[in-house]
Amino acid sequence: MNLRLTPNTMPVAVRPSLLGGQASSPLGGAQSGGFSGALKSALNTVSAAQNDATRLQREVQLENPQVSLEETMVAIQKAQIGFQATLHVRNRMVQAYTDIMNMQV
Repeated sequence: MNLRLTPNTMPVAVRPSLLGGQASSPLGGAQSGGFSGALKSALNTVSAAQNDATRLQREVQLENPQVSLEETMVAIQKAQIGFQATLHVRNRMVQAYTDIMNMQV
């Protein structure tokens, strides 16, 4: 399983350029910040997707005629996929940390 986060293998929901991020590079400025910059950018993108889904959900509940149910469901699915991808990355990082801490020196 390839777990490297390159522009070609990063999950679609996490790619900043596909979710409306104002990124000039494929990793959303990750070249200047390294891994921490890429991780921060991905977390901000997932957070923005969740906030957008929550906003659309509230508008549908208030029966706003300008917000469609289909648009809301797509936003919710994008937020869910992004969160799941973030959760998998976090679990892999915790597992790697545990493996390193258990290594014999």
